[in-house]
Amino acid sequence: MAKNRGLDTSRLKPPPVPAGLVLDAQLHLLDRQVLDVDDVPVTTVDDIELSGPEPDQPIPPGTDPPLITALLTGPVLGTRIFGGRPPSSRLIRIPWDVVSGVGTVISVGVRSDSLDASWVERWLRNHVIGRIPGGRHDPD
Repeated sequence: MAKNRGLDTSRLKPPPVPAGLVLDAQLHLLDRQVLDVDDVPVTTVDDIELSGPEPDQPIPPGTDPPLITALLTGPVLGTRIFGGRPPSSRLIRIPWDVVSGVGTVISVGVRSDSLDASWVERWLRNHVIGRIPGGRHDPD
């Protein structure tokens, strides 16, 4: 093993201790399923929205780190295949304030009906599945 020669590490400041939960967005958030308070699937996370400096802008020293403000979901399959980015107006935001847990799934503390992210599921339930004979009730 090589030794550090000539480096005086005794005068280095200790690394800063982050306040709150530290998440790796790619590892802990992206492509995770979102479940509501009743463990009903809502959507999957396609992107995140951060507070703080604009992208590609320098971050001044001493600035607070960016914070997650919302989880984003929407029609991103085409952009994943062909490249590009969907317009931000097409993305649906789930406020970070409603997130109650991050694990193998992301849990939110509200019902899925109160989130805009589940409108496709509700529309399909009411206009397609509900018109199929027996589609409005559980099987006996």
